Amino acid sequence: MTFEILAIDAVVNIWTAEALANRPARKSFYVDKMRVGQGTFEGVSLEEMIARMDAAGIERSFLIAAKVGVKHHPACYQVPYAMVADAVQKYPSRFSGLAGVDPTEGMAGVRELERAVREYGFIGAHTYPHWFEIAPDHAKYYPFYAKCVELDIPIQLQVGQSMVYDATYPRRSVGRPISLDSVACDFPELKLVGIHVGIPWTDEMIAMAWKHANVYIGCDAHRPTYWPESFVRYINSFGQDKVLFGTDFPVLPFEQTRADIDALGLKPQILRKLLRDNAARIYRF
Repeated sequence: MTFEILAIDAVVNIWTAEALANRPARKSFYVDKMRVGQGTFEGVSLEEMIARMDAAGIERSFLIAAKVGVKHHPACYQVPYAMVADAVQKYPSRFSGLAGVDPTEGMAGVRELERAVREYGFIGAHTYPHWFEIAPDHAKYYPFYAKCVELDIPIQLQVGQSMVYDATYPRRSVGRPISLDSVACDFPELKLVGIHVGIPWTDEMIAMAWKHANVYIGCDAHRPTYWPESFVRYINSFGQDKVLFGTDFPVLPFEQTRADIDALGLKPQILRKLLRDNAARIYRF
């Protein structure tokens, strides 16, 4: 199939057998709750991922070297930066790297982030506030925000409700979109991308993106078929420059997500902004 618009997926998890070997399996979460196919759950090579991207008209994916909680806790895991860097080096025209942030690591983590950008060529940062139960406006993040401004890179943060990923380690939903307000006021140059739509506080996320020039929304992790109507209207009107396409693969499959978005009936010029142009502008492609 030929696609008029080749998309950029701004939120993708590396899902190779090597990556999965370093993390808890969580079949009950991914397969039973999130309906990820068993074959996908068991692992997807880089080559298979690229084939799936091609089938969905996705030119490039941003792979996350995610820091999912603190080191050495059995319910947590951290993807080595080098693992994502190797994937990017192998397929530089298809993948870019995002460096996970652990706010408990302090300046050691800030220096690691800088090395990821300067030495590995990562194009942005990423963090899961709920995994640390530290809200985005906490002072522990501020050295990382300052470094992102210095490096001129965006940072993604999961906003909205967090799920129970591990029954032995439930995490509080500390990432309400309104918590980005203080951050954006203190760091007006910082590009903040609130991923996962902000559900169930989507209107709050829209308000933050409307208020602040450098606050954006990632539309990943929730099927477009079920997006709130207010979010679809926002994308198709005054929010057309503010939303980035993403899947949070493997949570959402590439082809299905692309088909869902195509079915929304967005204006052609806005569809291109959503699928490609906004990410290219914000991440400076």
